[in-house]
Parts: sequence; C-alpha cells; structure tokens
Amino acid sequence: MLFVLNSLFTGLYDGSTDSITVSLFLLLTGSALLLGALLALVYARKNDCSRGFAAALATLPAVVSTVILMVSGSIGAGVAVAGTFSLVRFRSAPGSAKEIAAVFTDMALGLACGMGCPGLAALFTLVMILVELLYGKVDLTGGKKQYKLLQVTVPESLEYAGIFDDLFEQYTTESELLRVKTSGLGSLNKLTYRLTLKEKGSEKAFIDAIRCRNGNLEISLSAQSDGADEL
Repeated sequence: MLFVLNSLFTGLYDGSTDSITVSLFLLLTGSALLLGALLALVYARKNDCSRGFAAALATLPAVVSTVILMVSGSIGAGVAVAGTFSLVRFRSAPGSAKEIAAVFTDMALGLACGMGCPGLAALFTLVMILVELLYGKVDLTGGKKQYKLLQVTVPESLEYAGIFDDLFEQYTTESELLRVKTSGLGSLNKLTYRLTLKEKGSEKAFIDAIRCRNGNLEISLSAQSDGADEL
C-alpha cells in the first residue's frame, strides 16, 4: 500500500523534453484541466467571482503545466519564461487577497502536473479544497468588528468639524474621519468616515438624522471598501 502511494508522487518523465510523448502530454494536460476545473468550481461556489475569472482558474494549471514541460532541462528558457510572466503583473488590475491566493494555488497545481506528478497534484488539490471549505466555516478574525464607510456631502460654508458628533455618539460605537474632498468647483465638501453602528437596522434613522444637518445633499453608507482586502 505504501509503495502504491509513493509511486503516485514519482515523476512520469526524467525532466528532459526528449522523453515527452504525446500520450504523456495529454495525460498531464488533461489532469491539469480536470483539477483546475475542480478548484474553479469550489472557488466560484464559495466566493463571488466573474465567469471570466472562473474560466481563467480552470485553464491556468494547463498553461503552467505546458510551460514547465517545454522548459524542462533548459535554464535559459526557464529564465526567459520567468521574465515574461513577471510582465503580466504590470498589465493586470490589482486583485483581492483571495484572488491572488487562488491564482498561486493554480500555479502550484500546474507546476506539479508539469513536473510529471499528477498524483501529487491531485492530493494537493484535495487538501486545498478541504482547507477552503474549512476556512469558509471558521472566522479567523475572532469576531472582528465590521466597519462601514459613511460618505456625506456638505456645503462648503458649513463648518463640518464636530457637526455630526452627537449623532455619532447616539448611533455608533466608534467613528473616525478618514478623508475630506472638495467637489463642485469648491462649493461642496465630501466627508468620508469609518464607523461601527450600535444596532443593526438603525441605518435609516441614522441617515435621516444626517440629512437634516447636510441640507439633504448626497449621503452614502456602505461596507468597508474592498481595498482593505488587496495585496
């Protein structure tokens, strides 16, 4: 039994492109596509993502696997490919921490397949899926507070310092002014606060109270921006 398990992690070729056959290429590429699709399916079910990103997760392991197959035994080709992949970072929009982790997981999966170890790739996929499911049920933040962002537009003539302090004391447990931005050719100020509401469902009363102070101008209350989740 132990011998069978160990054989699953043995490379199917000797690391040289001369030993690569059509059947070996199809086996490794098919394994990468199958395992990539499984990872993409689990990720899409547990997280919000676009169809394009899910398709990229499903196909990326096969691409990485083919690249590793082609540069096996060639140091110069490997360095050239590494330089080419590094340029992709500057042509891509910043992603969240979860998206970057999913991409690196895909690359590790493709690397295992490209090195001729589909058994190791399958075990790695299984482990990562179990970890994803586990972390989806466990709160690693320890019940960390959920902040909200409040954006309030006020007239330029209004002295905004301390104008909402009594409302913050009534409806929030903590608040902080993050940013002040002028708009409307300097006739308006846009204030951005980070705060934590005392009770769920008090948003409407809180916003109505602010409307009476800012002349019924634009108000926005949203969850903490996704930028905090970027790497």
